[in-house]
Amino acid sequence: MTTTMGSDEQPQSYFPRWKFKASGVIMPEERLSWGQTVVSGLQHCVAMSGSTIIAPLLMGFDPNVAVLFSGIGTLIFFVIVAGRVPSYLGSSFAFIAVVIAATGYAGQGPNPNLSVALGGIIGAGVLYGVIALIVMWSGVGWVERLMPPAVTGAVVAAIGLNLAPVAVKAVSAGAFDTWIGLATVLIIGVVAVAAPGLWRRLPIILGAIGGYLLYLLFANGLGFGKPIDFAQLAAAPWLGMPSFTTPTFQADAIFLIAPVAVILVAENLGHIKAVGAMTGRSLDAYLGRALFADSLATIVAACGGGTGVTTYAENIGVMAATKVYSTLLFAFAATVSILLGFSPKFGALILSIPGPVIGGLSIVLFGLIAAMAGRIWVENKVDFANPANLITVAVALTAGAGDLTLKFGAFTIGGIGTATFGAIILYQILTSPLARRAE
Repeated sequence: MTTTMGSDEQPQSYFPRWKFKASGVIMPEERLSWGQTVVSGLQHCVAMSGSTIIAPLLMGFDPNVAVLFSGIGTLIFFVIVAGRVPSYLGSSFAFIAVVIAATGYAGQGPNPNLSVALGGIIGAGVLYGVIALIVMWSGVGWVERLMPPAVTGAVVAAIGLNLAPVAVKAVSAGAFDTWIGLATVLIIGVVAVAAPGLWRRLPIILGAIGGYLLYLLFANGLGFGKPIDFAQLAAAPWLGMPSFTTPTFQADAIFLIAPVAVILVAENLGHIKAVGAMTGRSLDAYLGRALFADSLATIVAACGGGTGVTTYAENIGVMAATKVYSTLLFAFAATVSILLGFSPKFGALILSIPGPVIGGLSIVLFGLIAAMAGRIWVENKVDFANPANLITVAVALTAGAGDLTLKFGAFTIGGIGTATFGAIILYQILTSPLARRAE
């Protein structure tokens, strides 16, 4: 089986041959020495670990299972894009608000309605796959017209704002919890701004470690809060089977969660464009495959109890810093993640993270989701003097932040769905020929 990279290149085998290159920019079809490949692959594991672990905790998912399926999903992506698009697939934050809304999750411990959330995530994956197949057949132009930067940014911001009350509640149980949460926020900020080298790209995981140690000192050591219980961690075996969960399908949950597919499309599109710009070659020919791979990985993950997945900006940041784009790094990182998924000891350690520390992480992560909208608007030079852009964004932000809920008989659309579909539909109405004719 062959595939073609571009008009100026010869047909190649399905997978690259990964030629060795010792230094300089390492392209996707090249590789470092095997020792450097291992070290660089582990670096990508660290880069993805913060968000891939925190996202399932915020939804009440098993972090072991989420990490396992992030590895499986990355390998699915690797195979479908023929090993030519460097990317890691980790837990998607776009699902958090709708999963919490669909399951009524209280924010602590396992989610009692996890199976319902999994059915909705599968629904999102199926819709995502349909969109991917259409893109493979017709190209990406219609997606860009349907979801221009003004709309995409509005939806991303609405997700972050919708999640804000969840983050604040997590650090509001008492004064001690609030101060630990704020200290975690401060550690993340200091690492992001002042840490040396690549450590600066790991603020979430280092913030979690710092907050954990602070809580351990003041709660277990000085008695200011509820001590961390290490009994479960001590009892957990080093190796064992993950706790898989099968999905159940409820129409309301599917209808609420499925629209996240729109966000995943926009997110993946942006990441593929970013990697293409960094490598100096267009990856548009693989966009349809990338979308389909992400959708399939999301469906597979949800079939066993994992979160929906998406391509990770954290790993794109590592590539930008190192100039190493070899896709072999991601195959290795995925394999390590799969192995970690079979370690109950690892999962028990993650589950021992105190609630206020998770709350501090949430404040930053949910805020970053909202702030990412600003980056989308600035980079794409969105004109807010244009009333169509301004009104679309204003309505979406208010609907998302206020969790505007619409009911259609037995179906309910929460704030995220209202903001998503509202932004898409309103923008099309305001930019229609009829609207322009009335100017």
